Amino acid sequence: MFGFVGKGLYLSGLQQRLSIVIGVLMIAIAIIPYRIFQKYNFSRPVFKIISRVKSGLGKQLKKKSYKALFSIGVLNGFLPCGLIYMALFGAIAMGQPTLSASYMFLFGLGTIPLMSGAAYLGNFLSGTARKRIQKAIPVFVIIIGAFFVLRGMGLGIPYISPSNLSLMVKPTPDCVVP
Repeated sequence: MFGFVGKGLYLSGLQQRLSIVIGVLMIAIAIIPYRIFQKYNFSRPVFKIISRVKSGLGKQLKKKSYKALFSIGVLNGFLPCGLIYMALFGAIAMGQPTLSASYMFLFGLGTIPLMSGAAYLGNFLSGTARKRIQKAIPVFVIIIGAFFVLRGMGLGIPYISPSNLSLMVKPTPDCVVP
C-alpha cells in the first residue's frame, strides 16, 4: 500500500520534497523537549485511535484463522512505534510497490531477532545502560532525519542523495548528464 503511495508521489514529483519535510519533522521531534508536547496535548486524539486499534487487535488475537492473522498484521502497523514509522517512510521512498513490499518484509524479518534479543538481554542490562540507550535514540533519529533531508536535496551523492537529473527519463540512451 505504501509502495503505491510512493509511486504516486514519485510520478507527481513530490517525493523529494516529502523526504525533506519528513526529515525536518523527525529532527524537530527529536530536538523539541517532551514537556512542550505535553503542554499542548496533541496526543489525546491519537490515544483514542490507538485504543480502538488495540481493542480490534485484542478481538483478532482471540480468533484462530488466517484472516485474523492478516488483520493482526495490518492493525499492528498502526500501533505507535517510531521504528515502524521510519520503515513505512522508507517503503514510501522506494517508489515501487514490489520494492516497498520487499523492504517491509525484510524489515519485519530483521526485527524478529533484534526484538527477541532486546527482550531477553534487557533483563540483564543495568539501569545506567538503559538510560544511555534511551539518550542515544534521539541521536539516531536526528541522523536518519538528516539522511532524509539529504536524499530530498538531490545533491548527486551516490546512495545518499541522488541528483534530480538521475531521476528523470533521458531522451536518448547515449545522453550524458554533466
